[in-house]
Amino acid sequence: MDKKCVKPLLETKFVKVYDLQYEEGKHYFDATRHDAEHLTATLTEEEFKHMQADAATCYVVLKTPGEAPRLLLNYEYRYPVGQYLLSVPAGLVDDCDKGKPDALLITAVREIKEETGITVKDTDKVFVINPCVFSTPGLTDESNGLVGAVIELDDLSSLDQTGAVGGEAFDGFCLVDKEKALELIKKGTDDRGIFYPMFTLGALMWFACDLWNK
Repeated sequence: MDKKCVKPLLETKFVKVYDLQYEEGKHYFDATRHDAEHLTATLTEEEFKHMQADAATCYVVLKTPGEAPRLLLNYEYRYPVGQYLLSVPAGLVDDCDKGKPDALLITAVREIKEETGITVKDTDKVFVINPCVFSTPGLTDESNGLVGAVIELDDLSSLDQTGAVGGEAFDGFCLVDKEKALELIKKGTDDRGIFYPMFTLGALMWFACDLWNK
C-alpha cells in the first residue's frame, strides 16, 4: 500500500488509528502502536518477509524433580474484557533491543522474570518457535514472536508475580500437564469457566503435541 493512501485518524501515546484507503472511496482501519512511517501495511513484500515482531509471547515448560513436565500459565487481568484470563507471559520488545537479532529472546527472558519470578539460566533452553504471528490482523498490525522456554527448577519456590510493572495485575499460576492441557483444549474455557486467549490455545496445543521436546 502506498503511504499516500494512509490517513491518521487518532494519535495518542499508546495507540494510533489510521485509515487505509485501499481503493478510491474504500477504507479500512488499523489500530496500532506504530507511527505512520512504520506501518506494516506500507512495507514492501521483501520488507514484510524480514520484519521484526513487536512483542514476545512465551510458551514456558517447567521441569521439576519427581514431576512430569508442565506448561506454566498465569491469570492476568485483561482490561478490554474485564476478566482475569488464563494467559502466557508476554511483553513488548524494548526500543533499545529493536533491530537486534536476538531481540525476541532478550524480551522473553525479561518477561519471564517479571511475570513469573523465574530467572532463566544458561543451562535452560530458550528458542524461537515462530518469529512473527499476527494477533487480529482484521483490526491491528500488532505482531508477536513466539518463544519457547524449557526451564529446570529444583522446586517452585521462585514463582512470584510481584514483579509486575505498570498496569499489569495477576491472580496466580496454573501449572498444566499434558492430560490437563488436552482437557482445557476440549473445554474451551479454564477451570473457572472463563474463555481464554488464542495465544493460550496455541501454547496448550504446542505443549500437548510434545513440540516443546522436539
